[in-house]
Amino acid sequence: MGVGQSVPLTREQAHYLFGVMRMGEGTVLSLINGRDGEWDATVAQSSKKGGILVCAAQTKPLQMPPDVWLMFAPIRKERTAFIVEKATELGAARIMPVQTAYTNNADRIRVDKLRAHALEATEQCGGTYVPEVTDLAKLAKVLDGWDTSRKLMFCDEAMVGAASALLSDKGGPWAILIGPEGGFSDKEREQLRALPYAHPVSLGPRILRADTAAVAALTLWQQAIGDWA
Repeated sequence: MGVGQSVPLTREQAHYLFGVMRMGEGTVLSLINGRDGEWDATVAQSSKKGGILVCAAQTKPLQMPPDVWLMFAPIRKERTAFIVEKATELGAARIMPVQTAYTNNADRIRVDKLRAHALEATEQCGGTYVPEVTDLAKLAKVLDGWDTSRKLMFCDEAMVGAASALLSDKGGPWAILIGPEGGFSDKEREQLRALPYAHPVSLGPRILRADTAAVAALTLWQQAIGDWA
């Protein structure tokens, strides 16, 4: 984006701005694209089928999140949406739904809806970067193609104790893995523990719901290693 640049709107965007929010020509709004920060833009043309915005001035630079991914097994629709929203707010750079042995809701996931939730969460919290939400993939396949320079914080519900292993290995790219409501299978846990880049951690003495665990894990990582540290 740049000063004077025109930005065309899709039918869906036009419906939201002009039909739902009742904006019209001359309205100034904030615009982000995930690359160029935040800009003030003026509605130059409006209709039911589309419209044009014109960029006026940059109001915020692009603020990139730390290089951490959140991997999680989908759960019920509204709780999966909660995970995506909170992961966006807490600064995940990539959000990756994965299918594990005990995942129960893989066939119901709507990635397009999850991407919309990530965009809405970015807008709500005044962010300038929208995290990528990937297509659902099997956990085993993701691990087979893993870049071993990226460390993996494996949240193991079978562990009891502090997450000291995480604190001793700072720096570099990371990913966080949260299991499904039924936990990881013995085979998955054995495979994960054998990975040289994996750091099994505990999220405390109580077993957390998957959506709560995602928030707790990202908070722990951000406080120890991320841009909260």
